[in-house]
Amino acid sequence: MPFYIVGVGSNIEADKHIQLAFEQIKKIDSQVNIATLLRTKPVGFTEQADFINTAFSFYCSLNVTEMKNHLKAIEAQLGRVRSNNKNGPRTIDLDIVKIDHDIVDDDYHQYDFVKKSVDELVDKQTRKSN
Repeated sequence: MPFYIVGVGSNIEADKHIQLAFEQIKKIDSQVNIATLLRTKPVGFTEQADFINTAFSFYCSLNVTEMKNHLKAIEAQLGRVRSNNKNGPRTIDLDIVKIDHDIVDDDYHQYDFVKKSVDELVDKQTRKSN
């Protein structure tokens, strides 16, 4: 069963939406982990509220396509509105960053906050399995 790490971000009622997304993922794997919440400045489009970023790690039998669709459904359920502004405000953003041992999203290398959250969960998983 694949081990997923999903990057999470929100700047619209962030605490609420991150908690709601966590509860949805918990339905997939009751042992889901969450990284430390990090406050970050917006990237690209800076005329908006700061973001809260974190990551979730969990096991799930869904393949990558099914998982992406599931994450998009959670985003839609939580009121995510997609606009032409890729860096605009959002209720929730859920992106697969790592599957098993493979980094699958360049954001890991591009943004320190993504790397920090993912690495925290990898460390937690490594300690758990030893």
